[in-house]
Amino acid sequence: MAEPMKMRASVSGDVADIKVLMNHPMETGLRKDAKTGQLIPAHFINEVHATVNGKPVLDAQWGGGVSKNPYLGFKVKGAKAGDKVEVSWKDNKGESNKVDGVVA
Repeated sequence: MAEPMKMRASVSGDVADIKVLMNHPMETGLRKDAKTGQLIPAHFINEVHATVNGKPVLDAQWGGGVSKNPYLGFKVKGAKAGDKVEVSWKDNKGESNKVDGVVA
């Protein structure tokens, strides 16, 4: 099971600033294990989705070039305090995780 994600969402005017910290190893498949010398299998997030009140606001396709425990920040125009935000990801091994919160 994936480790929990953290999210903070705040609003300024009519723009919500959403910040998400995703816990994930993000292995490219090109790095070798220091003890065995064997390649560490690729394991990375390849899909990220975000919704505000159930309406899609972000769809992203990622590759192995994103760092470990990625941080995602984005802004949504038209959001207001109390709106429900959900961010989810899926990785190349079929694992997934999500976090939801409310715009403060």
